[in-house]
Amino acid sequence: MPMTVPDRHVPADADAPVETLCTSKWLSLRKRGRWEYVERNNPGGAVIILAVTPEDKVLFVEQYRVAILRHTIEMPAGLVGDLHGHDDEDALLAAARELEEETGYRCSRLEFLHEGPSSAGMSTEMIAFVRAWDLHKVGPGGGDESEHIIVHEVPRSEAGAWLFARAAEGYSIDPKLFAGLWFIGQAASSP
Repeated sequence: MPMTVPDRHVPADADAPVETLCTSKWLSLRKRGRWEYVERNNPGGAVIILAVTPEDKVLFVEQYRVAILRHTIEMPAGLVGDLHGHDDEDALLAAARELEEETGYRCSRLEFLHEGPSSAGMSTEMIAFVRAWDLHKVGPGGGDESEHIIVHEVPRSEAGAWLFARAAEGYSIDPKLFAGLWFIGQAASSP
């Protein structure tokens, strides 16, 4: 049973049995009491990579997301342990793999910063924020054969304004980007 804060209300159906409504390759739809939610079938969750080039440019990725039928601006990210044979992959290994695959950059060091729910009311998925340090370009990026990712390198001092400008153009901007920018600012002086 997950930990709860003492003296806080817990819904009566929180201990109800879990019913599986539907299962697919990547997701399962579950029901507990009156609550319906999605569960990732990979137990590792997801990772968001906070990457800044030596020129102090934040790496963002652009791609079309079928679920919302729009192009999005995101930070490099991906699922942990989603590749065959990588069942024991942790967030740091997934971050290194996804960073290079999506952006063409490698880093010398990765630092775990924080983990939390992607959408606590809808999903069990946990997302780890990982900071990539000492980036160097090794390839074109763009994602794997199933993706068409465009990489944007945006000066860190202009990142917020750049994101709002993309929103004004019709892009969907993942709100987690602003948390990522805050984490980058907090970790900017780390060794």
